[in-house]
Amino acid sequence: MHSRALRILLLIVCICSVAAAAIFVRSIEATLTARGAALRDFDRLAREATAAAADARAAQQAYVALGQGADYWMSKADATRERLTAVLATLEPSAADASSRSTIGQAVAAVTEFANVDARVRQYLKNDELFMAADIVFSEGGAAAEGVRQHIERALAEEHVAFDRFEADNRQVEIAAAGGAAGIVLFVTAILALVRSNAPVDVEPVSLSRLAPSAGDRQIAGSASAADRDLPLRDGELERNPRAAIAAQPADLPGHVTPVALDSVAQICTGIGRVSDQEALMRLLSQAAEVLGASGLVLWVGTESESGSELRPALAHGYSPDIVSRIPAVPRSANNAAAAAYRSGTLQIVLSQSGSRSKGAIVAPVLSADGCVGVLSAEIRGGGEASATVQSLAAIFAAQLAGVVAATSASAVPEQRATGSGAA
Repeated sequence: MHSRALRILLLIVCICSVAAAAIFVRSIEATLTARGAALRDFDRLAREATAAAADARAAQQAYVALGQGADYWMSKADATRERLTAVLATLEPSAADASSRSTIGQAVAAVTEFANVDARVRQYLKNDELFMAADIVFSEGGAAAEGVRQHIERALAEEHVAFDRFEADNRQVEIAAAGGAAGIVLFVTAILALVRSNAPVDVEPVSLSRLAPSAGDRQIAGSASAADRDLPLRDGELERNPRAAIAAQPADLPGHVTPVALDSVAQICTGIGRVSDQEALMRLLSQAAEVLGASGLVLWVGTESESGSELRPALAHGYSPDIVSRIPAVPRSANNAAAAAYRSGTLQIVLSQSGSRSKGAIVAPVLSADGCVGVLSAEIRGGGEASATVQSLAAIFAAQLAGVVAATSASAVPEQRATGSGAA
């Protein structure tokens, strides 16, 4: 992605899409919560109406029971019927579904029919026609009361079905909203991951933790080293802007590989392939540092410990033995360039800071058939870490060292040794 403004715009689009989806889902959840509360109120009123219908039915049957006072039960039946009518009047407008409202209307009609039957029963009782009154109570009165109950229960069932359908539809909308936001985020992430960045070298990148921690956080040979300062980490493949790389190259580093440089590289690689002792390997590291324009080189070897996989310095050039002895191991999960190269198996670039004495660095993974077995870190002078040539040379030397590292077991790794007094 060539434009930082465009990358920022895509990031804003991602944030806005996720925020919009979250707000939309939250509003739907609020609607579902309110609808659920309304359904619970409907359930409560329906149960109250059903109980009132049963009480009215029992009071009517008591009219014709021997030993009961008809006047008392008539007044009770009137009070219960009025309560039932009031509950149904509240229940009908609270129904969210049209079919349940219609069913509640039928229940109201059944209550009216029950009232008409009750009036006829009372007339028969007034005329001392007890058997006619009892016949109507247990036939027409029972049918009317049962009709009220059935209508209420059917309305309640219709409300639950409507709520389930409403909830399912809204859940589908929520999934669509969340999926759309996730799709936008994945699409933007894919664009940012697949398109190369040609950001200028002098633009300060995101600062991560240190290249490799050194004990005591002290400076090496009078200047801040990669072990003593917060350095930026950037994938080496992202630093391919030729104009920026040329501008960052030091005066003593060529912008391309000359035949003399290639001859030196060939001799170093041949020597590494034939090396049989530590002294010879240290001389070859010194020559490699000269070709790279590096003030210091460290060969880190991956080892296994009780706390997990980690990097330990095996050989070093350009640092004093005291400094090398105090460099601690770097856990595989550490947030620095060495651990990142070890984990990912890709070249990592630590850019120098504009206007600062801090040097840049290159960390090349040492890859074998078994995977990444270590890393080669080089602290580069004069901004040469931005050069594609220097990066390629570091990768070549690391690849050649893979045979040496792979052939040496972790327990037989030579003791750390430093030569020269170059500043870190």
